[in-house]
Amino acid sequence: MQRVNLSTVSEFVLVGLSDAPEIRFPLFVLFLIVYLAAMAGNITILVAMSTDTRLHNPMYFFLGNLSLLDILCPTITVPKMLEALLLENKVISFTGCMLQLFFLIEVVGTEIFLLAVMAYDRYVAICHPLQYMNIVSLKLCAHLAIGTWLVGFFNSLLHTSLVFTLLFCDSNQVDQYYCDIPPVLALSCSPTYSRELVTLIVAGVLGSAAFVITLVSYFYILVAILSMSSSESRQKAFSTCGSHLTVVCLFYGTTISTYVRPSSTYSPSQDRIVAMLYGTLTPLLNPIIYSLRNKEVKCALRRLINQV
Repeated sequence: MQRVNLSTVSEFVLVGLSDAPEIRFPLFVLFLIVYLAAMAGNITILVAMSTDTRLHNPMYFFLGNLSLLDILCPTITVPKMLEALLLENKVISFTGCMLQLFFLIEVVGTEIFLLAVMAYDRYVAICHPLQYMNIVSLKLCAHLAIGTWLVGFFNSLLHTSLVFTLLFCDSNQVDQYYCDIPPVLALSCSPTYSRELVTLIVAGVLGSAAFVITLVSYFYILVAILSMSSSESRQKAFSTCGSHLTVVCLFYGTTISTYVRPSSTYSPSQDRIVAMLYGTLTPLLNPIIYSLRNKEVKCALRRLINQV
């Protein structure tokens, strides 16, 4: 473990996925392919939604925001991981670590609330179809989208300031392939109990609020679907909501297991696996689960390919 003689560290060393030379390059190739596939899928969805007027409605507006977040999330962490695997450069500056953590927490917090907003959108669409365009207006969509990004920003600002105003004076080796709250907190030589408590309370309150919105929305959606007389309508509604629920369960499960717990339970090997799920695999799966199974999106993609 690296030691520093300064009272505060000026850089951190990220622990990579593996130090074994024989598997570093295969891991580099694997994660490069996953990253490029996630970028290609989400960028294609964004281009299709922005160029096809048939997809200019609230549902696809929120899907576009989700695709943007799925572009940003792996871009914050994966390039540095690839650099470490290929060039063995695991050093990141103090400022670089702080910025990486800030942008990651902002994207994660924004996505949690965006998924809740999307659940509300599906609730209105299924439970109040005739009033949908009046309730979920363009103005409301803009306000909800801006609100989710602002919540993510201020949430991240709070957590980043809590973590990086601590004193780091002993070890500078981060037990993760990117800077995140639990492994960075574990390095501090200052008391972290109060910071951890605030982090848990804020994450718990915001996460619970988003989860309750999602849960209540889907309770009413389920009631509405079961009361439908047409089996075709029920199947269509279940298909639409099933995709969203899959994304919600995958994202909530991984983020809650990472952030809503004390740092004393931090497990580097376990957290690396969880981080890969929401940091690299979820952005890859979202376009497939949520968008590419949608007939309207597939038609828009065909029209885009024909134009190209």
